[in-house]
Amino acid sequence: MTIDTRIAPVKPPLDGYYSRIIAYLCAALTFSALLIENGHRLCYLVAILYSLAYPQLAQYLPTRLPRLPHLPQRLSLLALDALHTGVFIALLGFNYVPSIMFVVLLGLSCLIAGGPAYLAAGWLLALAGTLLGAAVFTPEVSLHSSTLVTLVSLISGGFFILVMAAFVHRQGRHLEEAQQQVQREQEKTTRLAANLSKYLSPQVWESIFSGKRSVQLETRRKKLTVFFSDIRGFTELAEELEAEALTDLLNNYLDEMSRIALQYGGTIDKFVGDCVMVFFGDPKTQGAKQDAEAAVSMAIAMRKHMKVLRQQWRSRGITKPLEIRMGLSTGYCTVGNFGAATRMDYTIIGREVNLASRLESAADAGEILISHETYSMVKDLIMCYDKGQISVKGFARPVQIYQVVGLRRELGAAPTFLERELSGFSMYLDTNHVRNYDKEDIIKALEQAARKLRDKVIV
Repeated sequence: MTIDTRIAPVKPPLDGYYSRIIAYLCAALTFSALLIENGHRLCYLVAILYSLAYPQLAQYLPTRLPRLPHLPQRLSLLALDALHTGVFIALLGFNYVPSIMFVVLLGLSCLIAGGPAYLAAGWLLALAGTLLGAAVFTPEVSLHSSTLVTLVSLISGGFFILVMAAFVHRQGRHLEEAQQQVQREQEKTTRLAANLSKYLSPQVWESIFSGKRSVQLETRRKKLTVFFSDIRGFTELAEELEAEALTDLLNNYLDEMSRIALQYGGTIDKFVGDCVMVFFGDPKTQGAKQDAEAAVSMAIAMRKHMKVLRQQWRSRGITKPLEIRMGLSTGYCTVGNFGAATRMDYTIIGREVNLASRLESAADAGEILISHETYSMVKDLIMCYDKGQISVKGFARPVQIYQVVGLRRELGAAPTFLERELSGFSMYLDTNHVRNYDKEDIIKALEQAARKLRDKVIV
């Protein structure tokens, strides 16, 4: 079975066809009234026959008329209508009632077709047609209209106006329906885009939908800071928890870590179980140094937030201490779309990706390890300990690494946070994030905890 994909020839619009028939019928009726009033005249008879025949011929004129650039063929027919109007006015002997009615009908058609500019052009062509008709036919001037001619021209003209009003109303309804359809499609597209955006990092999604990035297989070299993290003890926990509880815990953890990553401007590359991969520097970058500082600051924020998450998990009955461990490295990577033309993935590859992953695996619970390149960019903002060199799988030479302590501004004489975790005790306090109206409640909770501890006899 074959499918015919040919496009059917475009037919002339029926609304223009019928409105032209009615307009020229008005002219024919007006000339018929003049014929009855003034007796048999050849010019009136010819005008009647021409008015009845021309709308039928006009269907085939567009294929015969010369094509002018940037000018629709329907405007050529409108120009001929304007010339006809002028000739008809001359043949009427400038009879004022039907002449005014013809001018009004022409103006209405021009306004519907193209607005004031078309109206002015149509009336100028009508004037040219009037002069041409007066020069060719030299009609007898008869300004006053008889009752019959007046009635016929007014009734036929009014009928034409009603038809055009109905046509405009129908076009308005069609336009309204089309706008509603477009709005529904836009809403549908928005919903689909919002759903698809959840499968991409917001920065990547925004660059694609804004047209800044083409969706094709292409890569480039850029200096990036790469981050890896996972949960120490997650594998053992997975053996103890039911699948549903484990899924809730993991989604809660990934949701919180993603929120922090986006807050610091990171591009989330992927989730692999409890492992999170984020990179800084593409598609948006603040500069290599600022990207590195943002990446390490993000890691510190994640480590702090794990205190809050552990308290939440403990309230759900998960007493096993879960710690995050992280590794970061800075250097040149290949970033872009990898895969096939029909299925691609926006990601990065290179030495620094492997190094960040190895540093994350080498880190202890709650530890953040960074490479020397990353350290050189963040040392002014972040305090780090030199951990010497370690042998890393896949690297021929030992790698110099550093352990992140914290932000220097928070490690001064009056740090903004306080954290402590012992068996049966866990506390994390960040005074920068305490709301003023929560301060008294926090103090009362600490005092109550202190009283309970003093009164408790520990054996």
